[in-house]
Amino acid sequence: MNIGEKIRRLRIKSSLTQEELADRCELTKGFISQVERDLTSPSIATLVDILEGLGTNLKDFFNESVNEKIVFSKEDIFESENEELGYILKWIIPNAQKNAMEPILMELESGGKTKEDSPHEGEEFGYVINGSIYLHVGEDKYKIRKDESFYFRANSNHYISNAGKTKARVIWVSTPPSF
Repeated sequence: MNIGEKIRRLRIKSSLTQEELADRCELTKGFISQVERDLTSPSIATLVDILEGLGTNLKDFFNESVNEKIVFSKEDIFESENEELGYILKWIIPNAQKNAMEPILMELESGGKTKEDSPHEGEEFGYVINGSIYLHVGEDKYKIRKDESFYFRANSNHYISNAGKTKARVIWVSTPPSF
């Protein structure tokens, strides 16, 4: 662990200058600068003072828990293709099954449709990026076009199908995860 760098990040996160932090801890700006650049190491008592000035403590400061990933890229996507039904399902958030909601990107070829999902607890949300789709919920059928969205309780069988002549792309979020 780079103590100086971590102190610097906490100071910036707290919107403090080196001088403001030094004043809070009854230290000099030069000492704070040296600590942040790892040119000197504070005593335990001084480190406790610095951390109190930053609104934290030794236990939390040295907690090495891994931060949960927040931003995802193309490299994180896992996809599954169903040629028979004419769709590609892309999990855009890896391991989203462990979360409260599960977003996916669904690409439907013309005439394609998803597997029918049985009723379950929770809700479904979708946004059509390209093309147009039909949303089938129980006995009802809704046409949804580009830049339109859907939202419903998942208490009936449901699926989507491509209503157009071009590929449809839909962001679909299920809670709880069900894809």
